[in-house]
Amino acid sequence: MAQLRVDYSELVEALQKGNDEKASELLSEVIPRLEDYLQVVMSAEANAAKECVQQAFLDVFEQVRKNNIKNSKYIFSYLIKACRHEYLRYVKRQHKFNYDDEAFNEVYESEEQFKNLLDKERQRILEECLSELRKKSREFIEYFMDKPDASTDDAVQEFDLSNANVRTRKHRILSRLHHCYKRKSNQ
Repeated sequence: MAQLRVDYSELVEALQKGNDEKASELLSEVIPRLEDYLQVVMSAEANAAKECVQQAFLDVFEQVRKNNIKNSKYIFSYLIKACRHEYLRYVKRQHKFNYDDEAFNEVYESEEQFKNLLDKERQRILEECLSELRKKSREFIEYFMDKPDASTDDAVQEFDLSNANVRTRKHRILSRLHHCYKRKSNQ
C-alpha cells in the first residue's frame, strides 16, 4: 500500500504564489481523498461529496488568499474539517426542503381558512363603514369599487364633476372609510 501524504503545506505555497501547475498536481491528489473521507466517514453520496469538497476548497482557498492560514503544515486537517462542516450544512439544507406534501397541504389549508376569516371580518367592517356614509358618497365610492380600473375621466363623465372634484371627493371618502375601519377594527 502506497504511503499517503499528510503534509500539504506545498499546496498553500503553490496557491499563494500562483503556481497553477503545482497546485493542480496537489489538488488532483487531495480532492479524491477528501471525497473518499466524506463518503466513508460521513456516508455521503458521491455527488454530494464532490459538491461539498468543491465548496469547502473554495472556502479554504479564500482563507489562503487572505493569508489566514497560520500553519500551512496542517492544511490537510483544515481541509477535512472544512469538508465535514460543509457536508453537515449541506445535509441541513437538504433536510429543510424535504417536505411531507400532505402535512404542507394541511398547514396551507388552515392558513387559507384563517385568511378567509380575516377577509370576511374586513369585509363586514367595510360594509358597516359604507353604511355610515351618506347615500351620495356611498354611491360615489362604490362606483370605484365596482370598477377598479375606472379613471378620473370616467368618473368625471359619470358624476358630472371636474377632475379636481373627483380626486378630492374620492380622497376624502377613502380617508373617512380608513378612519372608520381603524376605529371599528380596534373595538
